[in-house]
Formats: sequence, C-alpha cells, structure tokens
Amino acid sequence: MNSSSVVVAAMAALMMFLLLAPTSDAAISCSDVIKDLRPCVNYLSSGTGKPPSACCAGASALQSAASSTADKKAACECIKSASKSLNPNPQLAQALPANCGINLPYTISPSVDCSKIS
Repeated sequence: MNSSSVVVAAMAALMMFLLLAPTSDAAISCSDVIKDLRPCVNYLSSGTGKPPSACCAGASALQSAASSTADKKAACECIKSASKSLNPNPQLAQALPANCGINLPYTISPSVDCSKIS
C-alpha cells in the first residue's frame, strides 16, 4: 500500500469511529472542568485551611455550568480521571464544596461512583 492509501484508510477509520462512537447529552467538556478547577490543584495536593478564592470561584463556575444530570456525570468522570494523577488530600477534597459554600453531588476522588449521580 502506498502512503496516500494508508492516509485515506486511516481517515476512513477515524470517520467511522466518530460516527459510531456513542454521543453524550453533556454540554460540558473535560477541558471546561479542568479549567474551572485548575486553581484548586495546589490546594488539594498540599494546602491547608480554606481554599483560595480563585479555587472557590472555579468550583462555583463548575457548579453553575454542570446543571443537567448528563453534565454532572460528565464533570464527575473528568474529575475522577484527573484526581487519579493528582492524588488529592481526601479530607481537603471532601471538604472543598462546603468550604467554598457550594454543593457538588459528588466528591473529588479517584474512587467516586459517577453512575450514582442524578
């Protein structure tokens, strides 16, 4: 097979994957979630006391953006995935929503069960 045939075959495979991939009803993306919670990373890893105001502003923005069940589940999956590499302090992660004066329907944890979110 010549290189142009390989490129065409790869593009065709990619198009089939995109067409057959399950779609999500979620409007929120992982990049949105990460952008909102980026100011919390240092705090969740090695912070103490109250979270920084930028962290709470991001958490509040995430709470507002993730309004539907699909959005909440998508945000939860993104946070779950990111927290596996971040390894946050469990006490700080669990207390983050309350310390920021918001209510998230899940905890920031690599073991959270996102399927239970409604």
